[in-house]
Amino acid sequence: MFGIKFIKFDSMTYVMQYKHGKVKREGKGLSFYYYAPTSSITAIPLGSKDIQFIFNESTKDFQTITIQGQITYKIENPKQLADSLDFTLDNNHRYKDDNFEKLNQRLNNEAQTSTSSFIQGLTLKEALRSAKSISEKINDGLKASNSTKILGVEVLSVDVLAVKATPEMSKALETETREALQKEADQAIYERRNFAVEQERKIKESEMSTEIAVQEKKKQINEKQAEIKIKEAESERLLREMKISADVSIEEQKTKLIEMQVENEKKQADSKGYTLEKTLKPYKEMDWKTLMALNSNGVSALDNIGFAFRELAENTEKIGTLNITPDFLETVIENQKENKRQSKKGE
Repeated sequence: MFGIKFIKFDSMTYVMQYKHGKVKREGKGLSFYYYAPTSSITAIPLGSKDIQFIFNESTKDFQTITIQGQITYKIENPKQLADSLDFTLDNNHRYKDDNFEKLNQRLNNEAQTSTSSFIQGLTLKEALRSAKSISEKINDGLKASNSTKILGVEVLSVDVLAVKATPEMSKALETETREALQKEADQAIYERRNFAVEQERKIKESEMSTEIAVQEKKKQINEKQAEIKIKEAESERLLREMKISADVSIEEQKTKLIEMQVENEKKQADSKGYTLEKTLKPYKEMDWKTLMALNSNGVSALDNIGFAFRELAENTEKIGTLNITPDFLETVIENQKENKRQSKKGE
């Protein structure tokens, strides 16, 4: 009505009302009436915003990579931004469409400029592995940029989401990496097998060493047993020699004893023979008949008959006829028995 309007903004919008070229009011979350024909209103959202960026760069080895990421920022100084870009609302209270596009494009340009020299100093493989470093370079470049300061923008964070090579180069790198991984896998298999062979060798060497030690121990035991047997045999030989020596000594003593006994017996026999010889020498030349007569006490009638028969036998050529009857012999025998009985009774 009559050009007077009411407008209301939220707390995240910074508002400046200009009237006759001068700021009449400004602040966040304002609501007020204004006279439209003589007023212009600038409204700048203060909330943080995310913009996506993607650009290509060449590496040190002349390979093209694509860097994709996101920048998060907020309006720190809305007055500076209002001096750089036109955020004046139209009659329908709408922003101009290209204001934020321009702001985003300027930030993207600053991001690409801040990282261009860094990417050009890296090889393709280094660049593909440098997402974190690229993020830091873009963040530092935006914060140090005069354009960012003039726009009154504060960069909150920069995140590089992907660093990619061209499809052909990616495929080549994948092939190279796959071959390298396959080679590493083959090397790992070789090392594992070699380790297994080495362990097997060590086990066999340990077994052989153990076997050698066992054989050496057995050899020492056998040698010790042989030494013991030799000592036992030597001791047994010495014992046998000592026994034989003792037996020999005993036998020698026995021999000497026997010799002494024989010698003594011989001497006794010689002594007895000499005594007997001297005793019988007087009777040596005497006739046996005379000797029998001298020993008449021990001669019986039968002995005399025997001697008589012997005498007759010696002089058979001188005897013509001789008759000896059994009665004669029986009578002599009976007389002899009678004499013996009487002798026993007398005793």
